[in-house]
Amino acid sequence: MWGEQKLIWYKRILVMLVTVLFAMTLTFILIRIMPGDPVDSMAMDMVRTQGMNYEEAYRQAKAILNYDPEVPIIVQYFSYVKQLARGSLGQSMIYKTSVVDIIGGSLPWTIFLLSISTLLAFLVGIIAGMYVAWKRKTILDPILSVYSSVMSSIPNYIVGLLLILVFSVWLKKLPSSGAYDTSVEPGFNWKFFGNVFKHSLMPIGAFFLTTVGNWALAMKGNAISVLGEDYVNAAKVRGLKQRRIILSYVGRNAILPLVTNLAITFGMMFGGSPLVENVFAYPGVGYFLNQSVGRRDFMLMQGMFLTITVAVVISNFIADILNSILDPRLR
Repeated sequence: MWGEQKLIWYKRILVMLVTVLFAMTLTFILIRIMPGDPVDSMAMDMVRTQGMNYEEAYRQAKAILNYDPEVPIIVQYFSYVKQLARGSLGQSMIYKTSVVDIIGGSLPWTIFLLSISTLLAFLVGIIAGMYVAWKRKTILDPILSVYSSVMSSIPNYIVGLLLILVFSVWLKKLPSSGAYDTSVEPGFNWKFFGNVFKHSLMPIGAFFLTTVGNWALAMKGNAISVLGEDYVNAAKVRGLKQRRIILSYVGRNAILPLVTNLAITFGMMFGGSPLVENVFAYPGVGYFLNQSVGRRDFMLMQGMFLTITVAVVISNFIADILNSILDPRLR
């Protein structure tokens, strides 16, 4: 039995590796065949701004970007794979620094921002959804449905812009951009932590307000289906306390399908949110991903997409483990 279980996990790990390799290859090809050449774009810009002839500008652009689009794509691919084997993601074309350093510097900001907003939205959502499912005839039921329908249809960056308008422009209470004030010296001190938290309030609010309703509706639907199960009715007949029925019988079973969604959400979190982080000029992964796409930085794009792929694949693997722990039937 244990040997069969180990074989299953080995197969899953192999599937993970194949998935990452396939996604990495597909991303590499798509980035290269998309319209737009960073060398040509820089050369044309040099022609316009410096009055150079195109051939000379093109040669300088290739040297500056350290990229030659005339090299066959298969040669570029194997060169990239060799870099990965050495633990390198290459150098950013626009920032002239290691892609690993850029990702390492921006990832903590994104994790801080999105982990707090995701966990808050998940916890508040499942509590609200379970309560509304248990008290279906209260006014909270239509309020939750309307709120979720409205907020899920509004992009989170629009909510971010509205928060900036209210709290930065009108009330002048919160900063509208950056991760912290330039006048504050980074370090392990309360002044720095407080300033970082103040800058993160509106981005966290934008994520929270647009996602909490979806978690609540999903939990409500799952809880309603569980409430109709025979074991819940049997628990009521036995006279068990309402709190125990809600937590042990309804909540634990209704939350199972949401665990996978939460794990995948955490995986996608490593890609940040390009629109929201760009609106707040927040130096997370999403901000640099947006910059790399807009300025055709192939190396930075590849590194960002590879990070997202690995995070999503690992999060799915963790979701399988959590499901087997929460639901003994899956073991």
